[in-house]
Amino acid sequence: MSCASCCAHMEIKLLKRKLLFAASFTIPLFYIAMAPMFSLPVPGFFAPDKAPFLYAFIQLCLLIPVIIAGIKIYTSGFKKIFFLKPDMDSLIAIGTTAAVNFSLYNTFQIIIGNHGAAKSLYFETAAVIITLVLLGKTLENISRGRTGEAIKKLMSLSPKTAIIIENGKGIQIPIDKVKPGHIIFIKPGMKIPVDGIVTEGISVIDESMLTGESIPADKKAGDSVYAGTINCNGIIHFKAEKTGSETALAQIIKLIENAQNSKAPIARLADIAAGHFVPIVCVIAFVSAIFWYAAASAGFVTIPHSQSALEFSLIIFISVLVISCPCALGLATPTAIMTGTGKGIENGILIKSGQALETICKIQTVVFDKTGTITEGKLVVTDVIIGNSEWGVGNWKDSSDIQNNFLQLAASAEKGSEHPLGLAIIKEAEKRGIELSALKEFKALPGLGIEAVINDVPVITGNKKLMEKYNITLGKLEAVSERLAMEGKTTVFAAIHGKISGIIAVADVIKKNSKAAVGKIQSTGIDVLMITGDNRFTADAISKEAGIKRVVSEVFPQDKATIIKNLQKGNRKVAMVGDGLNDAPALAQADIGIAIGSGTDVALEAADIVLMRNDPMDVPAAVNLSKKTMLIIKQNLFWAFGYNALGIPVAAGVLYLFGGPLLNPMFAAAAMCLSSISVLLNALRIKRFAIY
Repeated sequence: MSCASCCAHMEIKLLKRKLLFAASFTIPLFYIAMAPMFSLPVPGFFAPDKAPFLYAFIQLCLLIPVIIAGIKIYTSGFKKIFFLKPDMDSLIAIGTTAAVNFSLYNTFQIIIGNHGAAKSLYFETAAVIITLVLLGKTLENISRGRTGEAIKKLMSLSPKTAIIIENGKGIQIPIDKVKPGHIIFIKPGMKIPVDGIVTEGISVIDESMLTGESIPADKKAGDSVYAGTINCNGIIHFKAEKTGSETALAQIIKLIENAQNSKAPIARLADIAAGHFVPIVCVIAFVSAIFWYAAASAGFVTIPHSQSALEFSLIIFISVLVISCPCALGLATPTAIMTGTGKGIENGILIKSGQALETICKIQTVVFDKTGTITEGKLVVTDVIIGNSEWGVGNWKDSSDIQNNFLQLAASAEKGSEHPLGLAIIKEAEKRGIELSALKEFKALPGLGIEAVINDVPVITGNKKLMEKYNITLGKLEAVSERLAMEGKTTVFAAIHGKISGIIAVADVIKKNSKAAVGKIQSTGIDVLMITGDNRFTADAISKEAGIKRVVSEVFPQDKATIIKNLQKGNRKVAMVGDGLNDAPALAQADIGIAIGSGTDVALEAADIVLMRNDPMDVPAAVNLSKKTMLIIKQNLFWAFGYNALGIPVAAGVLYLFGGPLLNPMFAAAAMCLSSISVLLNALRIKRFAIY
């Protein structure tokens, strides 16, 4: 794990400790403060009417550890006020400080004999706000810290050792000892340790983790191989070209780290509002206090006889700040986001952070990976076509018995192969209930196909090169094969008794909801693009079927991330939808990374949103959910400020100046409570929203 990831992990642990520490004092403090209001049982020495000073002192003692746990909120908040850049921390700091100071004032009143002041303590308000803020910061950092887990899983893809050839012998050495120029020996099933060029042998390599291509790549002398990919069959030797941080796998890790670290944070609506609200409230509080002190001292206004001008102006000052305490404002965004993310989970959409939920509705371009995202991500037989002089060229649906006999021989021959194409053929036979015959002879021909004998019947299955090797004429099936290739399908030729007998077409088919999802996204004015490591014919065929007009094929992971970066020019918001390791850099680079739930662990960790049901329709659903949540957040902010805006003039003594009532801090607290309740109830409306 990188140094940055380690630091993030330590910060999360520290925040968790602070949260638990603060909560352990906040819970009893809240109970002691609220118990008299609801006639809950408390020891007599905690009761405000029997022991008011002890009641206040115990609350103060419980509050101090909470303030210590959240001290960073105060240092950050007041520092930003000092530099004239107030944010949510500033609002929390000044509001809770006002509540604490007013409570300390009333504690002093209790000491000098005014026991009724015990009903005007707000220590628990400050404690609850600080604890909730610590909870939000902890959850936010946990979300960001997942990047380190993705990088750890990426690193585990590379083997720890490699077998190099020296003086004709194989020597196993640690991976960090491999140097460019070393000749490396690879057996079937082994992972490629570094990037290089094949010097000897023929094999088939599974590069799906790198390219997204569902069909393994044939490799021969002169072809490139990459670290982390898997050798399916055949023995090869290759010359190491790139090692350590230079390999394609290492570059993917670097791309993810860079993209995550450079992703700009989304501006919080509450912070923006706080930037304007905090200075206005401070000015009103100070101006009001100075005005009333001057007016009362000069005898221009009448104040209660029991209070001095200083006491009266202090109450005005504190009342303004108390009613401005950001209880509702602090809840406005997180409650809506929590409800929105909960609604997403109910529908199989895992939204990892409030930032992701806030951003997805601003997306202007959605980029889809092909394999496993638009398509099912697994190979299936799509066509079985018989072709010889007796049957002609016809679809199997017209001659099922002949077709099944042909498929039985082909599938039986593939029993000895571990190639994904062969496995797809075997699954098709099993699906039809065809019983496979025993293999008498079997020989794998890497890069070509297989030879087998089934019940004394010689069978050859493979690509066109294999048929040419045995001088087998394809006849009309050659044109059929070309047509199938144009449709994005891979064809397997089968020859029986040395004569071409038919074609089995295999493809990664499109998901049933892909076309509908693409259409729904495009109907909202969002551009849709498909990028894939697959070949151009397959990519064009799939994009046409899905209704996607823009497609880029034959790209590597670093190319995908570069494409996303180019699309982001001009401050455009881009979402990437993918499922594989090869998509991870693009998922990290995009403003919003959306991973299919059945995808690789690395993709799931790198993404901001995970579609647990693997349904493309959940992409437009997530956009709709985001739009609704953002609307609720704006409404919440309106109500949060609305209650304060109505209460602040009263707290500042405007009505009292004209013979009206003076706002008691108790009513200021009630107004805060009412605004918080309205915010919570409004956020719950998201649960009734239909996102599809």
